[in-house]
Amino acid sequence: MIYLDYSANTPVDEAVLQRFCEVERNCPGNANSRHAAGTAAKAAIDAATQSIARSLNVQPAEIIYTSGASEANNFAIKSIARLERHHGRHIIFTPLEHSSVSGSLTALQEQGYEIDLVDIRQDGTVDLAHLKELLRPDTILVAVTAVDSELGVVQPVAEIAEMLKACPHCHFHVDATQAVGKLPVSFAGIDTMSLTAHKFYGLNGIGVLVKRRGLALEPLIHGGESTTIYRSGTPTVALACSLALALEKAVSELPARVEHIRALNARLRTGLAQYPKVRINSPDTAVPQILNLSVQNVKGTVFQRELDAQGVCVSVKSACSSDGLPSRAVFAVSHDRRNALSSWRISLSHLTTEQEITDFMQAFDACYNALTQ
Repeated sequence: MIYLDYSANTPVDEAVLQRFCEVERNCPGNANSRHAAGTAAKAAIDAATQSIARSLNVQPAEIIYTSGASEANNFAIKSIARLERHHGRHIIFTPLEHSSVSGSLTALQEQGYEIDLVDIRQDGTVDLAHLKELLRPDTILVAVTAVDSELGVVQPVAEIAEMLKACPHCHFHVDATQAVGKLPVSFAGIDTMSLTAHKFYGLNGIGVLVKRRGLALEPLIHGGESTTIYRSGTPTVALACSLALALEKAVSELPARVEHIRALNARLRTGLAQYPKVRINSPDTAVPQILNLSVQNVKGTVFQRELDAQGVCVSVKSACSSDGLPSRAVFAVSHDRRNALSSWRISLSHLTTEQEITDFMQAFDACYNALTQ
């Protein structure tokens, strides 16, 4: 099997898995309990929190553990909306957002909030002039994904943060799920930021919401003690410790990982350019881990099934929104519905080998010839 769907899920790093098992065996106590086992568990989760904070260059008090990025996005967006509802009900987001962001906003729209989509440019980045036009005194939130999961577009997060300084009641939420482990991430100028371990070789079931100090979010989950007042429930110590190690490795090993992946991406682009009916949808400025393409007049779902039969795993749209509809992200960039229906994604890893790229191109050639006759 050739696995090229790393943006949907990454395999767990062996050292990260070992850390999880070690902590799970050695820390059986509840971190909220006032005895020796509880004290040991609390010490372990506190150390993990400090490690995560160092990796992200934030304060430990700004870390909130969640079950993953979907919960973190829901928590941040809905809580900010409730917090600022007396100042306004206007929210801005992009057409490239994950379904946990767009779904949260749909729920808020049904409660009377006004939602606007900001235009994106041909390269997929936010049209900053249009964003400035959309901002109003009653705008309370701008939500932007740092890296789009389908195209790999890198958004100008720092420029947006700078623009929003002039809006005292407008918060800035960044979904960094696809950014962590792909490029350096900064929390500067951001109010809330989400991430999840399973996108950077950690375990499923653990994520983080980074919350600016002084921002008093309203909890989604109430009742019971925890590591924070913002999310009740017994903390999973082993998961927190495993995330801390996965993040530490993602940050420290980033340059070497990216160098390898960039070479693989360049090889794919060169090889795919030989096929006249192939259209590369990811801009040249996209992260090298993600390459989105379309084969003219062949639905993405059809090409994916053919590749799957050849032992190659790729994806059509985000794994959380594979519903048979055209890719919203690709349509937003190309303005071509048929192209969006034909799109699919290759996502690469530092674990991807040159031989796997060779084998993929052979499988692609067979599928292309069979489906474009």
